[in-house]
Amino acid sequence: MTNDQTLRAEMVKTCRRMNETGINQGTAGNISVRNERGFLITPTSLPYDLMQPEDLVQMFFDGTFEGRRRPSSEWRFHRDILQARTDIDCVLHCHSVYATTLACHHKTIPSFHYMTGVAGGTTIRCARYATFGTQGLSDAALEALEGRLACLLGQHGQISLGKTMAAALALAVEVETLSRLYVQALTLGEPPILSDEEMARVLQQMKNMSYGQAPDLEGVNDTAQARGIDA
Repeated sequence: MTNDQTLRAEMVKTCRRMNETGINQGTAGNISVRNERGFLITPTSLPYDLMQPEDLVQMFFDGTFEGRRRPSSEWRFHRDILQARTDIDCVLHCHSVYATTLACHHKTIPSFHYMTGVAGGTTIRCARYATFGTQGLSDAALEALEGRLACLLGQHGQISLGKTMAAALALAVEVETLSRLYVQALTLGEPPILSDEEMARVLQQMKNMSYGQAPDLEGVNDTAQARGIDA
């Protein structure tokens, strides 16, 4: 298999995983991945269970494409995000139920739970509404994603980013989980919000762990080492 064939096969597998995890339904949602020529993107109006690797569309950053199908109607925000964010290689968009529920109310997810930090900040912002498939939606998404790896789209859905497809999918599932928790928490009233100071500690801890380092807050590993346990 060539690198292109391998990438295409992995994209189809990831798309089907989106349905299996429940974050996507029908032909909603789309995914793009950077490659040497530009980026590959899912085609418009094709169910994932029918999609084949050759159905994926090769796009270029000038907005042109080649392939036997037309690209997703949301190609603009895929292109603009990949062009602006050299730290990531995959853009995943879906209409997961709870994230979309919050997006319908234009609700940003605050740091009601420390895992909000998984998207890179103290909040997961909700972008202002813009018509799907337009440059306006792309501009709104870029604003909401500033300094973040995920956002909600007003009255639309969510976007999650990753260096890999696996990372983007895992983040999308986490955003949906947080959205569900937040919706449920709101039934009891507005939940307490973690302070920016605490979230700074959380974000640093997440950064440490992402580098393969074990947590080392308040002497936890000192105790483990004193007992001769590998941290």
